[in-house]
Amino acid sequence: MKKLLRQSFHKLVDVKPDEIRAMWLGFAFHFLILTGYYILRPIRDSIAAGNRLETLPWMFGATLVAMLIANVLFAAIVARMSRRKFIPLAYAFFIFNLALFFVLMRTGSPEQQVWIGRALYVWVSVFNLFNTAIFWAFMTDLFTVEQGKRLYGFIAVGGSLGGILGPFITARYVRDVGPANLLAISAVMFAIAGALVRLFPNNFTERNKPDRGGEEPIGGSIWSGVTHIVRSPYLLGLAASMLLYTSTSTWAYFQQSDLTRSALADSGARTVFLAHLDIWVNSITVVIQIFLTGRLLKWFGVGFTLVALPIISMIGFAAMGVATSLALLAVFQVARRVAAYALMRPSREILFTVLRREDKYKVKSVTDTLGYRAGDQLGAWSYGGLHTLGLDLSSISFVAVPVIAGWCALCLWLGRRQVALAGAPAKQDAPAPDAQRS
Repeated sequence: MKKLLRQSFHKLVDVKPDEIRAMWLGFAFHFLILTGYYILRPIRDSIAAGNRLETLPWMFGATLVAMLIANVLFAAIVARMSRRKFIPLAYAFFIFNLALFFVLMRTGSPEQQVWIGRALYVWVSVFNLFNTAIFWAFMTDLFTVEQGKRLYGFIAVGGSLGGILGPFITARYVRDVGPANLLAISAVMFAIAGALVRLFPNNFTERNKPDRGGEEPIGGSIWSGVTHIVRSPYLLGLAASMLLYTSTSTWAYFQQSDLTRSALADSGARTVFLAHLDIWVNSITVVIQIFLTGRLLKWFGVGFTLVALPIISMIGFAAMGVATSLALLAVFQVARRVAAYALMRPSREILFTVLRREDKYKVKSVTDTLGYRAGDQLGAWSYGGLHTLGLDLSSISFVAVPVIAGWCALCLWLGRRQVALAGAPAKQDAPAPDAQRS
């Protein structure tokens, strides 16, 4: 039986004996950090749905300012520390913040809770991007392009399982124990994840030999992530793709908040509804990641899996333009987020594997945190502006369609460029050809 199970597993995941430890540690790390995050996510989204549409752009603006400050601090730390030092330090800082919010939520007055909730919304929105950016930067540093195509799909399954467990915990216990105590459960997950970093192998690949790249400080200036993006068409394309993704995601998010607030007046009911939405998203995602993600990447390449999300987004926004309802939006959001997590996320990480080590951490930090929230802000103000001009939810959905068509073209170009860069001869730890001009 044991042999049969092993053979069945190897049919699903093409893993080699020397990769097993790192793969399972990556799986566990991803599971823990996304369980912790998805405990927090429905609480954050319920806070957003409880605020008026006019308030949301200002909350997004506060998030962008906080992200600017956090990026400068992150870049300064990364330049001076090895990954085995700065990753546990980052999670220790996250845990400290959760402990602070735990105390404030337990002791604040009803009037203060409104602002504590908005502050928590901003903090979770900043934290969640560093949470995943740090993880995937670590994975792209650890695995080669070829290994990523084989193993990223399975490692992503760990995150999807965490994305199922986290909202289940929130939906099941938020009314019994309250949001503050759920923060404490989330903190435990991050504490375990931070400790796992030291268990990863030192000499897993040729490019991470002992006493070489993997455990030395990453180096560079605190602004190099931004300057490298400006000077490289490939990196600029990665940043533009993130802006288009997050801007259109924000439009869908505002539609979700608007329709959820109208249909569900009670905060607890909103939290449970949004938690169930997360459960559906991650349950479907994990099935696709197990049976399809790796195969699609292997058969059709990165360009195909990258363009799936914008195509689904075009269909979803067009449908919302024709018939607007919370039920239809829920289906759209589930389909869109499943495509983002099961297809776009592993594909984007492969795009980063052709970069030099410094760019994997610094450029990725800029695009996946600052770029993400800049796209949020662009989406928030543009949605508000279109709303001010008299466009309703249906009309705004139709406006999104041609924007996403441009995003499709960019994804196809990035996929072709990644293939070219992966095949180009380069020295170990050297920048990819596009980045050499930086």
